[in-house]
Amino acid sequence: MSQTSPTLSLPYIQPAQAQKHVTHNEALRILDAVTQLSVISTTLTAPPGQTAEGDRYIVADAATGVWAGQEHKVAVWVDNTWQFFTPNIGWRADIASSGEEVRFDGTDWQPAGAGAAGDLQNVPLLGVNTSADATNKLAVSADATLLNNAGSGHQLKLNKSAATDTASLLFQTGFAGRAEVGTAGNDNFEIKVSPNGSSFKTALRAEAATGAVQLPSGQSYFQDVFILNDSVWSVTIPWSNPSRILMWLSVNLEGRYFLFSITGTLTGVNNFGEMFANPPGTLTYHTGPLTGTTGPAGGINISIDVTGPAPKLFVENRLGSNRLFTLSTMGK
Repeated sequence: MSQTSPTLSLPYIQPAQAQKHVTHNEALRILDAVTQLSVISTTLTAPPGQTAEGDRYIVADAATGVWAGQEHKVAVWVDNTWQFFTPNIGWRADIASSGEEVRFDGTDWQPAGAGAAGDLQNVPLLGVNTSADATNKLAVSADATLLNNAGSGHQLKLNKSAATDTASLLFQTGFAGRAEVGTAGNDNFEIKVSPNGSSFKTALRAEAATGAVQLPSGQSYFQDVFILNDSVWSVTIPWSNPSRILMWLSVNLEGRYFLFSITGTLTGVNNFGEMFANPPGTLTYHTGPLTGTTGPAGGINISIDVTGPAPKLFVENRLGSNRLFTLSTMGK
């Protein structure tokens, strides 16, 4: 028959043993020391100056004095002497002064319990106010999620292993996709939208190789602008060069609307191709900047200017009154 228990090494009373109470009391003393373990400190390397019967400590590294060589053991002051108990893997202790909990991992005592860093490393799933699953290993259900700056900035990183993988943000309605932003299936940055969660259309694409921005679904530009009479409005051309643009131009004046194309490498008047103008002959095309009175009076003058760092589109109002102009394009 073994003389001690396998887990806490409690002494067994042996057959025909004399003074059985000594063995029994020793077992009770061990139970009293390690059951519901609460310690005063885990950082002392030497005994404190004052102690009370039953005080318990976890001996820190590099212990000295009567604690020398007892690192990581539970030290208990009893009968005016220190007794030491060797912990097993999984023992937990409450630190009375702070309410923190530590766990013995076989080598050292580590933080444990809710919110402890040791317990949040390599966890298989984490659900905050909801349940995580095999796909959504981190799940949060809340009014908001805060990722705050610490240091010189804050980056939210979405990494993928290969260009053909996906790194994106998916916006859902009823857990069905409605918009996606990121790099999906390639390294081009895209914004996609969907009415049903299954078919997506690319609204905007920024090419990884060139930085060029495309709007594959068609409409690439819209502008409402108020232009005073005999004055001009201009904008840096927001579509590609060479161009394949179909432009609709209308005015808040009954019967004033125009449809024309802008194609080819941008140079000026030769890029324009008129489909129809109403009234006929009231829209004229030019090369270079307009000043407000450059083109003929009584109509609208439009031009492309390539003399600056980027091509610009000019619209000149010579209708005889201040007007609201609408410009809308389809193409690239």
